Amino acid sequence: MASVLIAYYSRRGQNYVNGDIKNLPRGNTELIAEMIQKHVGGELFEIDTVKEYPIDYTECTLVAKDELRQKTRPELKKYLDDVNQYDVIYLGYPCWWGLPPMAVFTFLERYDWKGKIIRPFSTHEGSGLGGSISRIKKACPGSEVKAGLAIHGADAARSEAAVVNWLNRSS
Repeated sequence: MASVLIAYYSRRGQNYVNGDIKNLPRGNTELIAEMIQKHVGGELFEIDTVKEYPIDYTECTLVAKDELRQKTRPELKKYLDDVNQYDVIYLGYPCWWGLPPMAVFTFLERYDWKGKIIRPFSTHEGSGLGGSISRIKKACPGSEVKAGLAIHGADAARSEAAVVNWLNRSS
């Protein structure tokens, strides 16, 4: 049986939800990551930055957009010791301006993903997967990047059936 890692970045606190700013006790991507773990097992790994993003949603978007423009690679609080033990990596992130947050690229660029299967999943408020799949492929040469799953963030808590369907389609 394949060894599974579920690595994800998720934003708690103020988030844009169906046109309003709402305070989320747990991030949407985290909810999806936990659903995946429930159905496939594996180890959860939260991608988290040393420097925290502003609590205020609007301020956070300004910082994140600046990181994107500058192609910043924010330092992470922790890293995996080794990815060689994993065969399948579920990679989760919110889709910000059509891409994962720059912290996800910090994570991806640290390791050699050759021979690994990467299954991306994203939460979003309208952009779907955007251009994230091609950017993940570029950051992970030698890996097999499978079809991704995009979940509307406002629907994350009610998306278990969609997650299971995706898991069953390409397992």
